[in-house]
Amino acid sequence: MIRYALTCENHHEFEGWFGASSDFDDQAARGLLSCPVCASAQVRKQIMAPAVAGTKKRGVSESPHKREMMMEAVRQVRRHVEETFDYVGDTFAREARAIHEGKSEERGIYGEATPQEVRDLVNDGVPIAPLPPEPPKKDEVN
Repeated sequence: MIRYALTCENHHEFEGWFGASSDFDDQAARGLLSCPVCASAQVRKQIMAPAVAGTKKRGVSESPHKREMMMEAVRQVRRHVEETFDYVGDTFAREARAIHEGKSEERGIYGEATPQEVRDLVNDGVPIAPLPPEPPKKDEVN
């Protein structure tokens, strides 16, 4: 696996993991990459220092236990949203905008939006965040 530091046209910074160095170029050319913050498809690699073995003193390496704790936290966030927020389906962008403008009742919502709808909401200052994906089941992880 190769980890790249990435950025979008709106200067959001994030990282991506790829099976091979050519995978980033292939996925970018096919329009499969997008910013997790604003959904921009204009994603590029950032300059980053290579990770060279033995150059840093490390304490305890990341354990499978820490990874499982992180995955459990993601599950809990997702479960909380699904249990306490209103699911609005593909009307998410319209409803989020109505709440932001005071035209609809203030409440937590979740649903689907196209990348363009996400960009428009972010550009208009509507506070939104992506719902964490459902983590893979333990038996689906290598």
